[in-house]
Amino acid sequence: MTQPHYHPPVKRSVTIDRHQTSISLEPVFWEMLKSAAASQGVAVNALVAQIDAERIKSETPPGLASAIRVWLIAQD
Repeated sequence: MTQPHYHPPVKRSVTIDRHQTSISLEPVFWEMLKSAAASQGVAVNALVAQIDAERIKSETPPGLASAIRVWLIAQD
């Protein structure tokens, strides 16, 4: 059995609606995010903006990094 690759979160900057913000995600989630964006034919920033727009409509919006993780897991 292969062990998961544990790694601390990596902080990267993204732009949402011309506003730059930093998001900390584990490398496996960055890879999943890049893959999801590519499969949808959009840039990572555009996909993050879409997830952010969905997240803020929630009655109790989670943090953006948490919303991205949940969104990615829900896609599988």
